[in-house]
Amino acid sequence: MERKLLSIIVPVYKSEDILTETHRRLSATLCALGPEIDHEMVFVNDGSPDGSLEVLRTIAASDPHVRVLSLSRNFGHQIAITAGLDAVRGDAAVIIDDDLQDPPEAIAAMVEKWLEGYQVVHGVRSERNGETIFKRWSAAAFYRVMQWLSDTPLPLDSGDFRLIDRLVIDALVQMREESRYVRGMVAWTGFRHCEITYVREARFAGTGNYTMRRLIRLAVDGALSFSVRPLQITTQFGLFVTFAAMIWGVWLVFERLFGIGPSAPGWTSAIVAVLFMGGVQLVSVGVLGAYLGRVFNETKRRPLYFVAEDIGAARGDRTA
Repeated sequence: MERKLLSIIVPVYKSEDILTETHRRLSATLCALGPEIDHEMVFVNDGSPDGSLEVLRTIAASDPHVRVLSLSRNFGHQIAITAGLDAVRGDAAVIIDDDLQDPPEAIAAMVEKWLEGYQVVHGVRSERNGETIFKRWSAAAFYRVMQWLSDTPLPLDSGDFRLIDRLVIDALVQMREESRYVRGMVAWTGFRHCEITYVREARFAGTGNYTMRRLIRLAVDGALSFSVRPLQITTQFGLFVTFAAMIWGVWLVFERLFGIGPSAPGWTSAIVAVLFMGGVQLVSVGVLGAYLGRVFNETKRRPLYFVAEDIGAARGDRTA
């Protein structure tokens, strides 16, 4: 029986203190899968300004299963995942972050589901250790808001940690949009999927790279890439405000005709109404502009990334 090749995609950014342990745990997990599963690990250095690349060079020199792609600059987490998807050669691939919050040991359960015939296996977080109450609450709110906004059903409490079959990889490689939300793209493909649950651990070392600003940007990319609901919300809100203004206007005329209200309108209500409507218009134009900006970026058809260095396992041949 031909051995199946399992690829691991690890985006790397400012993680020099973690990578050696990440590689050790991944290797132990992958070697324990049995002789019928071969493996490769593709680490994508996303323009890390620290010593991450040097650590990866050392790892690649000691392990023939490791390949390192070093991007020319920091293109972002989702683009780094895309570079890994373009490079892997496996019958399936697992996307996992380098911080060990998603345990490599859970890969074994994903592989079992894959061998049963599932083409996507989502990792769903049952618990989130080492995180503040605000972080847990904001994460839960994020996934539920994204579920509500998206036209494509998205698994709750599931990040990018998942296994995807070669059919799914090939489908994702064809999707070259610039504003990327990989977990939404995987869901959009519609292949047979299931879930496994795991406990998300505290970061092994250092601090997380996903700041609140980056999380908001990811949420915006996801919302605008997979739904027109923001446009629908602004339209519906505009209709509501217009209808409310019409009722208010009729009431003011009624007051004047029958003398049941003040004889002269106040300046305060007029100014508040003008400012309120101006704000609604600016927000609506901003939402429309966000969609148009993405259309503009897509029309340029620039490459998503550039690889500065390709280190390690040779392309085209399976590792030993």
